[in-house]
This record gives sequence, structure tokens and C-alpha cells, in this order.
Amino acid sequence: MNTVSPRPVDAVIAAASTFLGERMTTNAAIRDQHSHGEDNSTPTLPDAVAFVETTEEVSRLLALCHHHGVPVVPFGAGTSLEGHVNPVRAGISLDLSRMTAILEVNEQDMDCLLEPGVTRQQLNEFLRDKGLFFPVDPGSHCTLGGMVATRASGTNAVRYGTIRENTLGLEVVLADGRVIETGGRTRKAANGYDLTRLFIGSEGTLGVVTKVRLRLHGIPEAMSSAVVQFETLAGAVESTIQVMQMGIPVARIELLDDDMMAASIAFSKLDGFSVLPTLFLEFHGTEAGVAEQAGLVEAITSEHGGSGFRWETDPAARAKLWKARHDSYWAGVAWKPGHKALTTDVCVPISRLAEALVGAKQEARELGHTTCIVGHVGDGNFHQMILYNPADPNGLEGAWDMDRRVVARGLSLGGTCSGEHGIGLGKRDFLEQEHGAEALAVMRSLKTTLDPRGILNPGKMFRN
Repeated sequence: MNTVSPRPVDAVIAAASTFLGERMTTNAAIRDQHSHGEDNSTPTLPDAVAFVETTEEVSRLLALCHHHGVPVVPFGAGTSLEGHVNPVRAGISLDLSRMTAILEVNEQDMDCLLEPGVTRQQLNEFLRDKGLFFPVDPGSHCTLGGMVATRASGTNAVRYGTIRENTLGLEVVLADGRVIETGGRTRKAANGYDLTRLFIGSEGTLGVVTKVRLRLHGIPEAMSSAVVQFETLAGAVESTIQVMQMGIPVARIELLDDDMMAASIAFSKLDGFSVLPTLFLEFHGTEAGVAEQAGLVEAITSEHGGSGFRWETDPAARAKLWKARHDSYWAGVAWKPGHKALTTDVCVPISRLAEALVGAKQEARELGHTTCIVGHVGDGNFHQMILYNPADPNGLEGAWDMDRRVVARGLSLGGTCSGEHGIGLGKRDFLEQEHGAEALAVMRSLKTTLDPRGILNPGKMFRN
């Protein structure tokens, strides 16, 4: 009589159920929720989803998966744009969203320790009465563990840095279940390999982050937002370059092109604005310092055709403005009903921004693509949303062709294929172009050393 041998993943599910109980589930709807992020890759169902709540549970589960050779894909909020959470080889989706404890806040030293399922919004709500805040702001409702995994940045990076500069240490579970701690509470150290930076941006391919120690900042005495519109995209970009080269310490400087403004005016009800390239800015500091910064920027933008400079200190008005900026992705998608968006993530040296951004927009128009551009232009990073019709057999491939053109232009100008979204599935082909075969071989060797059975988020970063 023939018998069917149990699959390795079934052995993992059975063993993990003894300590996770109903939190290890094969429910079809839950598996579907964990089959994709916010990207354009084809969803893949995991065999099961594990909702972990402690480091010990993560360790035990990874040890099981390592023993049986079963893939594990960490999952936070599912907001990634490059396919990071797509379990392309099935296995276990490791959901960390229930690990939401804020374990320490050291007010005098301005640092904190928390679990990976805490979101940026939750942390700042917790910190509000302590006069502290965490500035890294990607815009989406993502978890801090996911931000570490993808080396996130966002609107405040021009002044406060990315998640890399604001992470002091990590607790990481390795592929075989071992738990290590990296970094510490001191602001500098010279004591061995910098393992913290190794795991930041590793996209769950080297280990699973279970605790994060972050650097905090004091809430500024004064904050103000400003908006200025331009007749040309080049004028907005040249203004940005001059602001940064003069060393004006803006907290945020964001660009929306005319198409993005049209979409945002319709979606976010931005009354009183024209469909023109627009800069959104924010200034932090003392009242006198904020006023001085705003005055300098107004003078610079006027030299480049900027007009209608508005300066706003009212918190409600500022919140509405930045909500519109954060909702720009959804505004772009809604602008052309029935269409989807493929989003680029090029970052270039600030001096080459005009060539990269204006050139990419012109090329898209020449090829007949509808695109919306939004950018963290203060650090040379911009996203070009390429809108395509999924019903068109050539729609997605046409968008990918445009994406490749944008990246090629960025690389030729000394830039990178990904300023903040990471590599995942979507940018794998660009990694060797940017770094070269030898550097890629070193990356692969690190992966093999830390994950010899290749169970951690397989298929990401590398083709195999």
C-alpha cells in the first residue's frame, strides 16, 4: 500500500502548533492576506501563518524551519512596495504585528527599546507627553521592524537621517534560532563588526528582528510648513538644489509635479492650489530660526519662478497639508480609475537631481506614459508613479520598461536604483548593475554564512 510522506512544512505546522496553538493557522483568508504587499508581483499563498508574540516563539519556530528546510517570510504591516513579504516559495509567513510592546523610554538619553510590531504613529503617540519624537516618516502605516528591514527613510530624512542613523541596536533571531544582540545605548562604539548596520536593510534575508533600540529627538520649539508653486518642474528642482547647497536646515522638502498635484487636489481636496509643480516644506527650530529659514527659502524660490509662497504654523493646517502629501500614492492611483501604479525609487546626488527627475518626466511623456512624481528631493530621492491599465496585455511590461529607463538614467548619474524601498523582488536585476559581480558575490556569501539552508525570505534580493 502506497503512503504519502508528510511534507516538511506539515511537520513544522504540527510542532509549532504545540506552543502557538490557534496562532499557527492555515485559514485560507488569512493566508491570502499574507500572500502579497502593496506591489505588482503575483501573490503567492504561504502554507501557514504564524502569529508570534515573543522572541522565544520566533526562536523556536525558526529552529524548526531550519531543521526541516522550510522557508520563513517575516511580515509586519504588509505595506512594502517591492514584494518583500511575498512568500514566493510558500512556507511560513511569520507575522510580527502582535509584538507591540514599548519596553523602555530613556528620556534623559533620548532612546527607547521596542518590539518590531510597533508603528511609527504608535510610538510618537506614546512619546508625545515626554517632549520627544521619532522623526523617520515613510508616510505609510508601517511597523518599525519593517522599517529596519527595508532601511526606510521618508520625508524627514533630509534633516534627521534615515532609520539607519536612528537605530542604536537590535535583537535578532538567526536562521537556526539563535538570538543575538547588536549595538547598544552609547552614541558611538569601536568594538568589532557593525552587525546592526548589517541587518538594517537586509529585508529579512539574514535574520528576524525582534527588538529595536532607537534614537529619539526633542520636539522642536516651533514648526512651520510652507508651500510654493512653480511654472516649471525645473524651477522647483533648481530651488531645491540651491536650498540644500546653502545649508538651510529644512526638516522636509517634498516635490509634487503638476500631474501629482492634479491628483492630490482631486483626492485630498487641496483647495486654493493650481495644477503646477509644487514644493511642500517644513521648518523646525526656535521661532526666530524658523522665520529666518522660511524667509531664506522664499527668496531662493522666487529667483526660480516660485510664487504664492504660503507659510503656515497652525497645527491643523499643517496636518492637513502633510496628510495630503502622505496620501499621494492613493491619489495617483485614484486619478485614473481602473489603472494601477508601478513606483520607481531612484536617488541621485543632489547636483544631478534636475537631470534625473526632469529627464525622466520628459522621457515618460515622449513614450506616452502617464506618470506622477513625488519626491523627497532634499536628499535626491524621487518616486515616479507609472500608471498602467492592467487590462492591457502590454500595460505592465510597458511600465516595467519605463522603470528600467528611470533606473538606468539614475545609475548613469551616480545614483542608486532604490533610495528607500529596498530590493525585494522588484529591483533584483539592478543590484548587480549597481554594485558589480564581486560585491554581489560577497553579499551572497554573507547570506550563505548566516542562513546556510536558505530559509529566510528566499528569492529576495537575489534571483536564487
